[in-house]
Amino acid sequence: MNDLNNSISGGLLPLVELVFSRIVHLTKYCIIFLQKLLRIYRMHNEMAYMKRRKGVKKLKKNRLLMLFAMLALIFVIAGCGAETSTETDEQQDTTKEETKQTAEEDPNADERIIAATHAIMEMMDVLEIDLVGVPTSYKDFPERYEGVTEIGNPMWPDMEIVMSLKPTDLLTVSTLKEDLEEDFKKIDVPATYLDFKSVDSMLNEMETIGEKYHREEVAASFISDYQEKMANLEASVTSDEQPKVLILMGIPGSYIVGTEHSYIGDLVERAGGTNAVTDREEEYISANTEYLQQLEPDVILRAAHGAPAEVVKMFDKEFAENDIWKHFKAVKEDRVYDLEESLFGTTANLAAIEALEELIKLLHE
Repeated sequence: MNDLNNSISGGLLPLVELVFSRIVHLTKYCIIFLQKLLRIYRMHNEMAYMKRRKGVKKLKKNRLLMLFAMLALIFVIAGCGAETSTETDEQQDTTKEETKQTAEEDPNADERIIAATHAIMEMMDVLEIDLVGVPTSYKDFPERYEGVTEIGNPMWPDMEIVMSLKPTDLLTVSTLKEDLEEDFKKIDVPATYLDFKSVDSMLNEMETIGEKYHREEVAASFISDYQEKMANLEASVTSDEQPKVLILMGIPGSYIVGTEHSYIGDLVERAGGTNAVTDREEEYISANTEYLQQLEPDVILRAAHGAPAEVVKMFDKEFAENDIWKHFKAVKEDRVYDLEESLFGTTANLAAIEALEELIKLLHE
């Protein structure tokens, strides 16, 4: 037993020592390896740290660059905004200036005016005022109003057309107010009734319209020249004769009598004549041949309101077939005259100068 133990001890001890020495040796190498690994780890950490340091610096630099870029962008945007704002302000100023200039050039740009009679239309042409509606007429139109919408006859305009034009003002004559006022009110159209019963009243209305539509200077200049020409014509009448004049205003199928308050009655006074009918307030009265004969007119003027050719034929037939006319002094002395409708209308018009010239010739030939 002892031998066995001795044998085992003697055989195993060297082996144990060998294993132990090997273990120690391996442990030493493991420690060295671990130390190397630690150094490598530290170096790695140091390199990583350095990289992070550089990264931080680079990041800071990038952030700084980004900050500068953002600031630059803000300045650019602000500059563009300011420029855009400036451009917008300039555009607004330009638009305002253009609007102001347009308003100064034509302060009536927003007005929509209708002239319902030819005489008013001619007046508006002189005042250089645009229209959206004009009367239907066989007479020549001013070039300014060629192609403008026609609203029909002054005495019975087409209300649908009038309403469709959406006028801010419709100008017609006061003699038609009684006939048209209610119709215009029904379609809510503002109407102005102008007094064209005489030359003076027409010129007064021109002055008023000139003031209303910013044409004061044009109106004042025209009126001054017009009044001077009329005054010169009146002064040219040197005859002491003051013939009594009967005015007949014909319409197809009938006729009425003009008084001193009518437009032609005004011209008669200016031409050095006297009106046969002076005891009435109206412009026109109904015809009564017996009453008219008693007035004993020296001159009979026959005017036409529309369709002048038909009216002349009507008058010729009336004077030929109605025997009473043969007893009129004017008929006996062959002083019956048919007036040119373009000069002698039912209301005053700008042809009054030419009309007065013609009438002076007729009354004082």
